[in-house]
Amino acid sequence: MKRYFTLLQSIFLIRTVKPWFSNRIKRLMKSEKLYLLDTGLLSHLLGQTPERLERDPAAGALLENFVAAELMKQRECSRIRPEIYHFRDYEGIEVDLVLEAPGGQKLVGIEVKSRATIDTNDFRGLRTMAEALGDTFHRGVVLYSGEQVIPFGQKLHALPIQALWTMRWSET
Repeated sequence: MKRYFTLLQSIFLIRTVKPWFSNRIKRLMKSEKLYLLDTGLLSHLLGQTPERLERDPAAGALLENFVAAELMKQRECSRIRPEIYHFRDYEGIEVDLVLEAPGGQKLVGIEVKSRATIDTNDFRGLRTMAEALGDTFHRGVVLYSGEQVIPFGQKLHALPIQALWTMRWSET
C-alpha cells in the first residue's frame, strides 16, 4: 500500500496536508488529510453528475478538494509560498485549510462552503483560531458559492469562490 501511495504522490495525483497545531490550542487532532488533485477524476469516482451535485451532501467535500488543489497550484507560483495545513480539534471544530507564511508570523484560515448563503456558524472554527492566536491570525475567509463579499467581524470575510482567481492574495 505504501508503494502505491508513494507512486500516486510522485505522479501528482494525490497530496496529503498535515495538521496545523499550536501549544496555544489544546487537544488537536494530528492526522493528515488526503486530497485527490484531479477533481474531475474524484467526481467520476464518486459517481457525481452536474444534476446530482446540487443536492448531494458530498458536494461540500468535492468543492473543498477543488479549492485545496487550486491553492496548492497557486502556492507554487507565489512569492510568499505559504505552507498549507488543516485544523481540527477533538470537539469537531475545524478549519478546512490553514495557510502559514514562512516564519509562522501570519496565518490565514479558509473554510469552504458549497452553499450560496453564509451565516455566523460558518465562522466557528475561524473564530476559535482567531481568539487563540491573537495577532498571528491575519485573516479568516469563508469561500462560498454566492457572489457578494461579506464582512463577518474583524479579520473575517465571506468571499465568492471566484476570489481564488480574481483577488491578489498577497495584498489581503
